[in-house]
Amino acid sequence: MIDFTPLMRKPMRDRLEEQVRYIHHPDSVQQEQLVWLIEHAALTEFGRRYDFSSVRTYRHFAHTVPLHRYEDLREPIMRMVRGEADVLWRGTTRNFAQSSGTSGGKSKYIPITADSFRRNHYRGSADVVAHYLNLNPKSRIMSGKGLILGGSFANELNLAPGVRVGDLSANLIRNINPLVNLFRVPSKKIALMEDWKQKLPAIIRASATENVTNLSGVPSWFLAVLRGVMEYRGVRCIHDVWPNLEVFFHGGIAFEPYRRQYESFCDMSRMHFLDTYNASEGFFAVQSDWSTTAMLLLLDVGIFYEFIPVEHCDEDQPTAIPAWEVEPGRTYELVITACNGLWRYRIGDTVKVHSVQPLKITIAGRTQSFINAFGEELMVHNAEFAVQQAAEATAAAVLNYTAAPIFAADGQKAHHQWIFEFEREPSDMALFVRVLDDKLKQVNSDYEAKRAGDIFLAPPQVVTARRGVFDDWLASTGKLGGQRKVPRLANNRLIAEAILALNREKN
Repeated sequence: MIDFTPLMRKPMRDRLEEQVRYIHHPDSVQQEQLVWLIEHAALTEFGRRYDFSSVRTYRHFAHTVPLHRYEDLREPIMRMVRGEADVLWRGTTRNFAQSSGTSGGKSKYIPITADSFRRNHYRGSADVVAHYLNLNPKSRIMSGKGLILGGSFANELNLAPGVRVGDLSANLIRNINPLVNLFRVPSKKIALMEDWKQKLPAIIRASATENVTNLSGVPSWFLAVLRGVMEYRGVRCIHDVWPNLEVFFHGGIAFEPYRRQYESFCDMSRMHFLDTYNASEGFFAVQSDWSTTAMLLLLDVGIFYEFIPVEHCDEDQPTAIPAWEVEPGRTYELVITACNGLWRYRIGDTVKVHSVQPLKITIAGRTQSFINAFGEELMVHNAEFAVQQAAEATAAAVLNYTAAPIFAADGQKAHHQWIFEFEREPSDMALFVRVLDDKLKQVNSDYEAKRAGDIFLAPPQVVTARRGVFDDWLASTGKLGGQRKVPRLANNRLIAEAILALNREKN
């Protein structure tokens, strides 16, 4: 295949030169974005409600428009899903990214407008390539194809004609410029298949004989694909299949827990890993320097950013600040106003600011207890419901519990480990685990997807702990007392390992 990389370098260099403005003028770049957003939504229902025609400054905007969580916007978003035009953003929105994580229902629906496709998601993807080419002058990335993992569309009922609801990646693949399909695998038909038991072997067969130079996707999902490709070809190094593979553009979840596994089957003299911050709500940031995984915040991609100091996140009416007022070393909750109709929207992520010139961040975590080690976005309200249902089904009485991820290693699949202290143990432990798993699938579409066919996430493991172990752990932290609270979910194993160690000490 002809190497088209040299043809890409000039437009990519031009794009990077535009971003030089970020370093010294984040205020003017961001205020331009805000003015553009307000002007283009002035005639929407939301714009008329807050009199956008008279709003011209950030201070006026922040004083006029309240901060929102998803439940505050659920009703107008659902009207957009049903086909109403000019509600939160101009025109009719035909695409929605389905995600989980709210207490008001199994799924939330994030609008993907025509403007957010063009100005944000696809531009952000191009910025990733631009920064990579800048970091790797010897790249031949366009001499082959990119393996891009896509999700699927949901079988939602009562949708307006032409409206599609599904994973962000499915929406992006379905609406991508047809020319890009010449440089990617697998085919759109395979990429959008729903059943992973059929989809995974189809992806493996479709990609195993291609000249793949780059990967894009979530680290946990890609492990199963790459291991399948190596098994299919009978090799132990992925570069024995794809000798020209040079970069993995990863995002969605933290890469560090997976790094050693990738390094174990990659030729690291040829391989690069580049971090991105691409969520259903928008494409926010990209790693722009090999010396740090801190990512450059993309300031001119149809998004206006605000930041709530993390110590004020739980206040009823916290004060947010604009990008040009953040301080290095501090952690903030991220708030966005974007061309998908999310206005002063609290997406639930916290970020740490590493530098301000340019503005670089890393993802610090979520604002609430959660597990998202594999892209499952498991929230506390999901867990509480599932545990209650499992206990009722088995006549169990739960005193306390916590859950944490276990990463794949030594032939063991990734899974969740649940540590329970029972007042009355389940009459049937196997049934307890099965109901727990089934109910989590019922209330969380992301967990359901990761558990499909036991491909990416194995069934949960339940550990029965001795009586009093959670009190012992709380006492060890100095938090035993009337306001004691055991974190139900954690995205790391610090709490779980501490409790297990205490459990072993007195057994």
